[in-house]
Amino acid sequence: MSALLSVEGLTVTIGGRAVVDDVSFDVVEGGRLGVIGESGSGKTMTALSVVGLAPDVATITGRIRLDGADLVGRDDKAYAALRGDRVAMVFQDPRTALNPVMRVGRQISEPVRLHRGVGRHEAARLAVELCARVGLPDPARAARAYPHQLSGGQRQRVGIAMALACRPALLIADEPTTALDVTVQAEVMGLLRQLVTEDGTALLFISHDIALVSGVVDDVLVMRDGRIVERGPVAAITGRPDHPYTRQLLEAARRTSYEGVAP
Repeated sequence: MSALLSVEGLTVTIGGRAVVDDVSFDVVEGGRLGVIGESGSGKTMTALSVVGLAPDVATITGRIRLDGADLVGRDDKAYAALRGDRVAMVFQDPRTALNPVMRVGRQISEPVRLHRGVGRHEAARLAVELCARVGLPDPARAARAYPHQLSGGQRQRVGIAMALACRPALLIADEPTTALDVTVQAEVMGLLRQLVTEDGTALLFISHDIALVSGVVDDVLVMRDGRIVERGPVAAITGRPDHPYTRQLLEAARRTSYEGVAP
């Protein structure tokens, strides 16, 4: 199957230091790839580079191709035409990802208005429909709410609705359950799994938690200090890891699970 997203030799340099160093991977259409590593491993910067949201001070080299088209070096306008349409992102903390003074329905409908030219009334109807699709109680009321009137898990459902509004070919989820408690984490992970399956959406899932990733992806990249240290099918990586760092991540996940802090 041909690659939907192809990353070759991606290097991101900030202040003379390579925070992402010669990273290469593919995501096929409908595929699910996990990228795991501790804070500072370069996984989030890799994702931000794909969607054109890396810091202005970053120097990016290598190739990033989506649908066969090169993205590195494109201007903000070109990236804006892609974000929310062919590729979308769910961020770590819905409190900062959502506009606090804009109603939820309007935020959800913005991608379809921007990329599909949908009118205001149709967009409002679609927003309620999307609220229902992501399992928000009383969807019409949720669409009229402001973000602070919703719980953390409900806000993250709004973020997922926004990201999937235009049925993108690729969804990037960057630690989407970090700000949520354990029970809500499981609900959001189940929702993501269900929706990408229904839509046939490819998924790039970023996390520090190898146990969490293993339930939603097919293949895994392990990153440390900006480089990929191990890669392979999730069953092989979790069952027979080769790299000491991967074993360390697995042991940390087992220990955390045993202590009852995470699933």
